[in-house]
Amino acid sequence: MAGRVLAAVRLLRHQSSRRAFSVGESGANPLQICVVGSGPAGFYTAEKLLKRFRQAKVDIVDRLPSPFGLVRSGVAPDHPETKVVINQFTRVANSENCSYFGNVKLDEDITLTALRALYHVVVLAYGAESDRSLGIPGEGLSGVHSAREVVWWYNGHPDCVNLPLDLKSTDTAVILGQGNVALDVARILLRPVSELATTDISEHAIAALHESNIRKVYLVGRRGPVQAACTAKELREILGIQGLEVKVQQADLATTKLDHDEMKKSRSHKRVYELFCKAAASSATSSPLVSSVRQLQFVFYRSPAEILAAGSSTVTGIRLEKTTLSGDERSGQRAVGTGEFEELECGLVLKSIGYKSLPVRDLPFDHRKGVVPNVQGRVITSTESAAIEPGLYVVGWLKRGPTGIIGTNLICADETVESIVEDTQRGLIDVQSTSMMGGLGLKGLLEAQSAQFVSFKEWQIIDQKELELGQVKGKPREKIVVIQDMIKIAKDLVL
Repeated sequence: MAGRVLAAVRLLRHQSSRRAFSVGESGANPLQICVVGSGPAGFYTAEKLLKRFRQAKVDIVDRLPSPFGLVRSGVAPDHPETKVVINQFTRVANSENCSYFGNVKLDEDITLTALRALYHVVVLAYGAESDRSLGIPGEGLSGVHSAREVVWWYNGHPDCVNLPLDLKSTDTAVILGQGNVALDVARILLRPVSELATTDISEHAIAALHESNIRKVYLVGRRGPVQAACTAKELREILGIQGLEVKVQQADLATTKLDHDEMKKSRSHKRVYELFCKAAASSATSSPLVSSVRQLQFVFYRSPAEILAAGSSTVTGIRLEKTTLSGDERSGQRAVGTGEFEELECGLVLKSIGYKSLPVRDLPFDHRKGVVPNVQGRVITSTESAAIEPGLYVVGWLKRGPTGIIGTNLICADETVESIVEDTQRGLIDVQSTSMMGGLGLKGLLEAQSAQFVSFKEWQIIDQKELELGQVKGKPREKIVVIQDMIKIAKDLVL
């Protein structure tokens, strides 16, 4: 894809230095940059841009009043150590040449075209805020949700506060997927509520979990334990939940030469497989637990074929097709249906099969891959074209797809920032140009249309209020989950 561009930028990257590059020293205007999205990809990009361009002004825009993206709304509440990176992002936001504009929605409060007229450089980092589809019958039934929605629900994301997640009408949930997000959701459903109550989990989630009747969770994967997408750390954590009965079928642990080849190439896959073996051995030798205990069962080599409703509009079960692995060392092993089916009874189905990014107006978008077509972060007009959109860049999940951990965005941001440096040095970004919006700037433009944007100083007022509410309840914080409540607190108390 876009081979001509790639060849050119490789040469430039080889020649490029890592020194700070100061736009404006020769009389040009300071580089004006807008980063859309305040998650890890956005903040890492802003931080690197401020280091590489000493005089640059960087504005960070987010559709929510609260910054930090998936660090706030995606990281599990019982993983506080992962959220420490917020301290680093806060220092970036408080730096002299950085401004934050929360509660500003792209395509509603401002268009991408308008942003490109306001800034020399626009970097899109708004991530993935939708879900992949299974494409099977019954997917729209009541009782079917995406894992992303559930994660946002228990983390207090304003979009999912009122998610109709019914944990009382059934004792069995099926989670489709065996990645870290699937394990997070299963752990929250099965972990003792008393342990979750001292985290920053949202109050509405704690109330629902107190009344939950979920006692059994199936984690279903198309492939085998060697190919499970979770990490050993996440798997070890859920296997160690006190009083949880874990079931792994011994027959599912049989391996082939290709499985062993995969484990030789990946220590992570090997560690995960060994943990499954240990869990299977433990469940085989342990005494049966009382019927009221919570149970987690891993189901391998099964693909969802249909979500069942038994004549109603609510889930009553799921039909699974047995699979086998096909492939070779070069192409890898993929699941192939065998034509044999079985059914599991359940009242809740949660899809953890991947997040999906969404396009905005005037933005090239690859709907099949769910990403913006790009070469090393430079947005191109299409997957077939080598034509670059001058001054428009992409980073994070919108650039590479919903893969990796928080730290993956460091490398991703570095590549995109290097592309911006190279394009500036080559003269592809017109730093002599001034705003085409009459000199208003984003702040003036939003004020002129009476938009209720939230500055970082105002966010810190909201943040302080959350900390105070949490202290009363013995929690790190109590998240404010209604946008208008956030804005009222910020505007009423701002100095």
